[in-house]
Amino acid sequence: MKKDINFLPVEGVQVVIARKENLTGEYDWQVYLINQNTVPIKTVFVTSKGYGKKDEEEQKTSTLRHFFAEVQPGAHEVVETIMPDVFHLNNEYWVSYYIDNQVFDKKFIFVPDSIVEENLVTVPALGLEGILHE
Repeated sequence: MKKDINFLPVEGVQVVIARKENLTGEYDWQVYLINQNTVPIKTVFVTSKGYGKKDEEEQKTSTLRHFFAEVQPGAHEVVETIMPDVFHLNNEYWVSYYIDNQVFDKKFIFVPDSIVEENLVTVPALGLEGILHE
């Protein structure tokens, strides 16, 4: 049963939505998972979905699932490409992984309109500007 699992707080794992200029001078946006721990994280599952309202009408995206066998210490993985068309939604990334035999689990939610120019910071692990969620 889920209530019998001891979930420790997630530390050292970040989700970032970062932009990178492409050949046409436009920005491509991608979602990254960063492991800032000193040990690898294993059996990593990331579930992503968007939900919210636009013009008083409910909207939601498809739910996508991603798997990474292992993310090394200090490394990152590209989870998915994200389009600016969904920045007005809650963009949720539910991350689950193991360190040794301990499971860790956390939802990272980028709230509506938080993915904007004013919120960009330099993300040293990527060498890009992005919106960092810890």
